[in-house]
Amino acid sequence: MAAPNIVGPTTITAKTTYLSGVTGATGTVLLNNATGSNKVLQVQSLYCANVDGTNNADVTVKVHSEDDGGGTGRAVCNTVVVPADASVIIVDKNAPIWLEEDQSIVVTPSASDDLEFICSYLEIS
Repeated sequence: MAAPNIVGPTTITAKTTYLSGVTGATGTVLLNNATGSNKVLQVQSLYCANVDGTNNADVTVKVHSEDDGGGTGRAVCNTVVVPADASVIIVDKNAPIWLEEDQSIVVTPSASDDLEFICSYLEIS
């Protein structure tokens, strides 16, 4: 794994990614930093919203040691309840997550199509 020296980056780009329609049981890659990207990603915020008006849903978020959801996943949160018609903040700017090359973030909901995700991050190279 490599990461650029962030003392003197040449580019810092603010980005946001969205994910909806996530199926349960299997994890889905929310954010990927591919091998050889020559970038580091600083996750500034990660929100999870339950769009089901009746039922609670659980969410698990893991940082994986390889891109595309490969390698070993380490829990950022594990089976956290997201109440019906509510949102939870999983990551905020006061405690960011850094993704080096060849790492990814995978989300796993307990129920299909109930949870939506918004992730804001800085792409640094």
